[in-house]
Amino acid sequence: MFCRFIFVLFISFNAWAQYSYIDYASPYHPTINQRGMVVSQNIDSSKIGIEILDMGGNAIDAAVAVGFSLAVTLPRAGNLGGAGFMLVYLKERDEIIAVDYLGSSPRNSNIQDLFGVKLPRNYEKADRDIVRYGYKASTVPGTVAGLIEAHTNFGRLPLGSVLQPVIEQARNGIKVSYDLYMALENSSQLKKNKESRKIFFSNGSAAKENTILKREYLAQTLEKIAAEGKKGFYEGEVAQKIVAAMHNNGGFVSLADLKNYRPRFSEPIRTAYRGNHIFAPRPPSGGAIVVLDALNILENFTLGKYKSNSSATYHLLAEALRRGHMDRSRYIGDPGFYDVPVEGIISKKRARELAKTISFKSASSNKSMSPDDFLEESKDTTHYSIIDEDGNAVSNTYTLGYSFGSGVTIPGTGILMNNHMNNFAYRYGDKSIRGRTASPANKFDSGKRPMSTMTPVMIFNREGELQLITGSPGGAAIPAAVLRVITGIIDFDLNIGEATMLPRIHKDWPYEDLDYESTASSDVIAILQNLGHKMEASKTMGSTQSIHIKDGFNHGYADLRRPNAGVAIQTH
Repeated sequence: MFCRFIFVLFISFNAWAQYSYIDYASPYHPTINQRGMVVSQNIDSSKIGIEILDMGGNAIDAAVAVGFSLAVTLPRAGNLGGAGFMLVYLKERDEIIAVDYLGSSPRNSNIQDLFGVKLPRNYEKADRDIVRYGYKASTVPGTVAGLIEAHTNFGRLPLGSVLQPVIEQARNGIKVSYDLYMALENSSQLKKNKESRKIFFSNGSAAKENTILKREYLAQTLEKIAAEGKKGFYEGEVAQKIVAAMHNNGGFVSLADLKNYRPRFSEPIRTAYRGNHIFAPRPPSGGAIVVLDALNILENFTLGKYKSNSSATYHLLAEALRRGHMDRSRYIGDPGFYDVPVEGIISKKRARELAKTISFKSASSNKSMSPDDFLEESKDTTHYSIIDEDGNAVSNTYTLGYSFGSGVTIPGTGILMNNHMNNFAYRYGDKSIRGRTASPANKFDSGKRPMSTMTPVMIFNREGELQLITGSPGGAAIPAAVLRVITGIIDFDLNIGEATMLPRIHKDWPYEDLDYESTASSDVIAILQNLGHKMEASKTMGSTQSIHIKDGFNHGYADLRRPNAGVAIQTH
């Protein structure tokens, strides 16, 4: 009997030990390692980044490879013909560099030639699809220059070595996922362009799931860039093909536009949040202003005393975001054309005054704000985060604008072009409009970069150590996605998986709607409605790709909101 008792007791303890081992504290499990890590919206591109790290490359080398690779694996957002923002952290120099490679409007473009009518007086008569689809919709592409000059300044491996795996990937092809098939099938602008149809369609149907999509022309373009660097894209044969296609189809991009394009390298903008140091790109990144603005406002509240999914938390996030978007709409544009008052906008004193206007009893009123016809901002941007084993890091967000951009593929190059001409405030001068479409900071000028919501972020802790690399696609909802991750980590002490999968809300200005994801609690939604928020169910918001550095380990998490994203790590 005694032996039987001992046996049962042993079994019980053994079972308890097993149970404890598999009973994880969270249902969301980051990938953890101590060496290099790449988190992107496509696992195959993440793996190419690791291949570069394994070759002895650093985080910048890997970022360049991943950026070009996503043009193959994620063509609706990854690109050569688009633009973006990058943050580079060089551990040995303890330095952060912001790279603005947003494209500029062509020098010979003007309102009359774009729309055929005088704006803003005839805005309602203008065909706004002109700056959304087709050849006139493209600014000068900045991606290749941004990636190549980042590599030239901070990379370690020869450019040819960095691009060779991507060239092979384009030439050998990728297996078409269901997600890619559906994106192609639902892309009306691709179907309207002859060259795009040749690449992505067969007999009028999109490339089928599990078939192989090869990109020979893109591989050839990448070979020229590998051999000639920036000149392989902005001068020579590729540039001539871009300009010829533009000239033959009413577009504006010229050889001079391409040759004279330069990315901008600068110090990032920054703020402190509960002792942590937050870094983001300078304007024309409006999303960065929203995030820093919102954090400064939230610092005036003890957010951590509420639960991460409480109505109080959502209310404060919404009110802070709304005020951040108000500043984005009024003040943010190309600093080469408009004196953006960055330091004033993100000052702690101003944040304290804005915080005083937030009530826990009711949502802010729109009575003093005019309704607005907003710019459309595509959700099909993409972000990736990278850290190498030496501690160097990259946070990069880039886009074509809409899904597949303008829909235009330049013949003989494989290059999909952006539609960033859509992002200017064409209603500037209309006294009845106060929002983004009439923004004096973002009014159209030739040679100007449009305001963007892209917001790559890096966060350093009180000791000055890199703590978080993150960013997201999502158009106007990018700041909301990024802010939710940041506050999840700092205010609620969540792991990066938990912070990523928190239900998200988005509050713009002067929209009445408070958009929310379906995973938000119905009880919380009801409380927010009682506070006066006009609740509106939304599709998923963003797709953060993040690395949280904690206790000497890298914790990576690819957002589950979009398929095929993944974390890749160095193992040898």
